[in-house]
Amino acid sequence: MSLEVVRSGPGAAAEPAAATPPDAVFFYDLASPDCYLVAERIRAELPVVCAWEPVHADALGLPDGAGRHGPDPDPAALAAAAAALELLPLRMPAVWPPDSALAMRVATYAKGAGKSIAFSLAAFRQAFAGGRDLGEEATVIIAAAACEIHPTAALKGASLRSTAAGLAEAGERALAAGVTALPAFALPGGLTVCGPRALDEAIAALSPAG
Repeated sequence: MSLEVVRSGPGAAAEPAAATPPDAVFFYDLASPDCYLVAERIRAELPVVCAWEPVHADALGLPDGAGRHGPDPDPAALAAAAAALELLPLRMPAVWPPDSALAMRVATYAKGAGKSIAFSLAAFRQAFAGGRDLGEEATVIIAAAACEIHPTAALKGASLRSTAAGLAEAGERALAAGVTALPAFALPGGLTVCGPRALDEAIAALSPAG
């Protein structure tokens, strides 16, 4: 299954992987506020072409805290980080931990239309700027509509066996890359960086002095 990639910088647009091979892969779960904060920074800060790979934390066998921030996140610290990025005020979903299964399948399905990045950003914002429950079908449909994916197509696509297989394969690729926590980046040379500081570590590794 192809990866959708994104160039960094203002006005950057997604491109097919076949046209622009990615230099890095961003592994994320839509239920993770850490992944949300990283996702909002990638376009402006990561200096290479990056593919976005939705991967369900449960498929990685990660412990609580390594993929979904666990049952006891620190809303104050997360809110401060969102404010530092000049994002909308962070609102944690009322249901915790969020059930991202449907949203992750839609993100996987959306890759075929080159819309997984747009959908994922919309879903992240519904969850962590809107405080909505990703486990609710209505939340997922709103995120899909934001990137012009019809609700019927989103739900049907999420139910396809090929979509479930694609999400499972993403988990296998993450494990093969050495992902031990989300968010994570797989970088050139076989380097993988994981956890809340993954983007900063990726930027440092990719810098001329890195």
